[in-house]
Amino acid sequence: MTFPEILEWYATISGIVAALMIAADLNRKVTGWGFVLFCTMNGAWIWFALIDETGGLMTQNIVLFFINVLGIYRYLIRSKPVEAPL
Repeated sequence: MTFPEILEWYATISGIVAALMIAADLNRKVTGWGFVLFCTMNGAWIWFALIDETGGLMTQNIVLFFINVLGIYRYLIRSKPVEAPL
């Protein structure tokens, strides 16, 4: 298996697992770690896109990386959810 294939399959599998972790909504910690896994997936897709010269894939995953960092902040770093005003 070539390095780009390893990146592709890691990104695919980690993306599936991360989506399941977030969709399951078991608790804030599991959801937060789902976002961490999504960030590693984004890194793998960005690296793959650099090798494969696919700019759209790279751009999409750079943007998604920062969205997932926001998820990490909200679920793992921030101490409690902000309550919406009534």
